Amino acid sequence: MKQSFLFFIVAGIGLMAAQCTSNPSNSNKDSTAKITNDSAAVKGKTDTVVEMSGINSKGIGRFKDIQLSHPVNEKMAAAGQAIYGSKCFACHKLTNELLVGPGWKGVTDRRTPEWIMNWITNTKVMIDKDLAAQADMAVCLIRMPNQDLTDEQARDVLEFMRKNDGKN
Repeated sequence: MKQSFLFFIVAGIGLMAAQCTSNPSNSNKDSTAKITNDSAAVKGKTDTVVEMSGINSKGIGRFKDIQLSHPVNEKMAAAGQAIYGSKCFACHKLTNELLVGPGWKGVTDRRTPEWIMNWITNTKVMIDKDLAAQADMAVCLIRMPNQDLTDEQARDVLEFMRKNDGKN
């Protein structure tokens, strides 16, 4: 009995880790489409499902409209890289590989700038109330601690994420 229980726990953790480390460029679009199609049949509201999945969601917090620079602001990205090196690297890789938290590769394709800024600066509320954050937490199992970043520091980190994703 104990062996069966242990097997299910290990198998479940393995499946969750596999989802968290899957290639976001392949899985995100397919799973979003599947969620939208399945839920549309039930609810009849694909826009609600898209919002719930985190696509186009701005998250919960004070950031409603982030103006991005094109190309990436190199000074901000360098400051963001320094913050990453001191506060983020222990839990996040710059690839799509899971460490403690999810990898950062492709995050600016999966999430809006506002969602990212609200996540960085309002982590507890986002985990408590944002469905996309809750879904990420269910897969990765670790609650991100508040890093006490200022809005300017969070914006620098966002710019570094954009640079990491090859945005110009």
